[in-house]
Amino acid sequence: MAADNDSASAPSLEDFTRTARDWLEANAEYRSGGSDDKELVWGDGEFSVSVFHSLTFEEEKALLERGKAWIQKKAEHGYHAITAPVKYGGLGYPRSHGRAFSKLEAQFVTPTGHETLSVTVGLIAPTIDLFGTPDQKEQFVGRFMATKDLCCQLFSEPGAGSDLASLGCRAERDGDEWVLNGQKVWSSGAQFSEWGELIARSNADVVKHKGMTAFIIPMNLPGIEIRPIKQMSGGSSFNEVFFNDVRIPDSMRLGPEGEGWKVALTTLGFERDHSGDGGGGGSRVGGSWRQVLATARAMGVTADPVLRQELAKAYTHFRVEGFVNRRAADMRRAGSPPGPEGSLGKLIWTEGMTRVSDLISRILGASLVADTGEWGTFAWGEHVLGAPGYRIAGGSDETQRNIIGERVLGLPGEPRVDKDLAWKDTRR
Repeated sequence: MAADNDSASAPSLEDFTRTARDWLEANAEYRSGGSDDKELVWGDGEFSVSVFHSLTFEEEKALLERGKAWIQKKAEHGYHAITAPVKYGGLGYPRSHGRAFSKLEAQFVTPTGHETLSVTVGLIAPTIDLFGTPDQKEQFVGRFMATKDLCCQLFSEPGAGSDLASLGCRAERDGDEWVLNGQKVWSSGAQFSEWGELIARSNADVVKHKGMTAFIIPMNLPGIEIRPIKQMSGGSSFNEVFFNDVRIPDSMRLGPEGEGWKVALTTLGFERDHSGDGGGGGSRVGGSWRQVLATARAMGVTADPVLRQELAKAYTHFRVEGFVNRRAADMRRAGSPPGPEGSLGKLIWTEGMTRVSDLISRILGASLVADTGEWGTFAWGEHVLGAPGYRIAGGSDETQRNIIGERVLGLPGEPRVDKDLAWKDTRR
């Protein structure tokens, strides 16, 4: 979100960088290998390349608490939201200051990121800033950006995944309240979240894209049941969420009635922008280039001409992804709403994770599936098991290609047989 105050009041970049470095040095330790651009020291510190965490409930909650504590510590000085408006707890400084702090922070050991932190800070808060009422903005945006509360998305359903507009969770108006009934699935972090952004079917008599309404709801309301789903990676970050005659006031509606599709697309646009992955300074989700290179060197395969070529391709992909993310981050800090460029970034990211999975499998061989206790080897299994999930999450790869083809390249749209049918008349 863009700053609403004059950036001329900001300190010089040199003064800001010096002050920020002093603060980071007082509150964190330098990475032994420096920033993510520098060579990793093999065998030193934590080695995390997971896409989805393989943790118990208590372990995952503790990880989240560490992430929240770091963001809240930064929030005491506005470092959690350097370019955001002062009214939300930010500093209102130029984008150059935000980039400088991110570069500095990467040199320090900070808590591991978590998707729920990213959802709260990077998806729900800016969506409310765009669609919320003045009271909603005052109540939620600053609070969510500082992770004083956590949020989850309540979008996908068993019969509405990539075709989100087919969702059937009902929201029926009853005076000044809405009554919710239905089910959501794949809701990451729902068991840890105080709030959720819900998209529900409020009108079954119009075409499916037109009959939805968005809400911000407390996750502890009577009638809400959360059931964690065991994932093949070992963790249970995903959840089913059931609504049984859940009542919420109309003041919790986000955006106009019947405009939930527009709200959902905005949130999904933020989700597809991976320019801020990590949720507050943690390590890159799914691993970084320096971890790939360090693994190849430790296995002694960098002289293999075929693997060297694959490493070069992976490095090129990481660099291109970085440039795309930097452009998306600049647009986001300038206050531009998310657009189809988010689909490009998301597609590049998931293709990059697939490329890394294939490359690491060739580098490690049996060490990938046999836990010998060697640092930085078996841990890659969490990447290989988790990477395929993000080819679906936030819109499948096929959906991203459709968006790019239709909205960027101007290609003919996919045939949609239910385009002009009321939702109640569509096949489900």
